[in-house]
Amino acid sequence: MAEEETKEETKPVPAEETKIVEAGKTSKWLKENGFDHEVMEPDHLGVEIIKVDRNFLLPIATALYAYGFNYLQCQCGYDSGPGQDLVSMYHLIKLSDNADRPEEVRIKVFLPREDPRIPSVYWIWKAVDWQERESYDMFGIVYEGHPNLKRLLMPEDWVGFPLRKDYVSPDFYELQDAF
Repeated sequence: MAEEETKEETKPVPAEETKIVEAGKTSKWLKENGFDHEVMEPDHLGVEIIKVDRNFLLPIATALYAYGFNYLQCQCGYDSGPGQDLVSMYHLIKLSDNADRPEEVRIKVFLPREDPRIPSVYWIWKAVDWQERESYDMFGIVYEGHPNLKRLLMPEDWVGFPLRKDYVSPDFYELQDAF
């Protein structure tokens, strides 16, 4: 009887929890060429999402550029929640003259809140200039090697990063005269 009480019932795991994420074309190419990354579930449009360690971002970004991802459509940051990681996301597209639907891939780099440092990809895709500055300004993600990393939307003397979910808005901010 005591044995029966200590046994836990095994409940079947729902199918959505055991879903295996298959690697996409880009992920397979990266694996074949020795680039370490983690495959994440594709988004609702089927765009492949790859999780990359910040130490491997530059080699992987350079490889993807050489593989044909010549257009950085978007770079942004987001906060996973109070006490959780900050994320720097890159949406890349492989543009060519004869493509009906260009290949797309999204790279996500999860950064610890206490040390959100990541190498800048400015030297690969110049279009990331203001986008990295905005992520720095709003979330405090430091893009090392960026040629002009300074506040873009907030005043230079602003304290904190307004889009972090644990940000506490100041009660008062002195506005300067506009003239």
